[in-house]
Amino acid sequence: MKNFIEKKEIKVNFYEFSKPVLSVDSSAKELNVDPERIVKSLIFVDEEGTPLLVIVTGDKRVDEERLSEVHGQEVRLAKAREVEEFSGYKIGEVPPVGLVLKTFVDSKVMDFDTVIAGGGSTHALIKIGSADIVEVNGAKVADIGTE
Repeated sequence: MKNFIEKKEIKVNFYEFSKPVLSVDSSAKELNVDPERIVKSLIFVDEEGTPLLVIVTGDKRVDEERLSEVHGQEVRLAKAREVEEFSGYKIGEVPPVGLVLKTFVDSKVMDFDTVIAGGGSTHALIKIGSADIVEVNGAKVADIGTE
């Protein structure tokens, strides 16, 4: 991921921690930010078995029905082994950039100039521009988050 960020000249701040940051709440607490400023990078799979990267703010869940409508196919959350197979990362480590996957970003993410995201390990986070996430992934922005 770091090589990808350098190659694309994306401005990010890297944060590394001695203990794992395994949840939105622990990430928000470590960096003293609101949970909605944390984004979750989730892997979904469509009915053809194609993986999708889906990014929502930390205070939201993915509305699978809405995501299915926007994507044009039924989708489901990937299983742990699929997350690793499709992304090379374990659950909780998936970064919002550097993967070659069709990407969807919830429109609420765009309310923030920068967001905090997974940094490729359970001990790392990155601060990255929300517009950069959309641009480098060629992502589709849509209302796919729900309470």
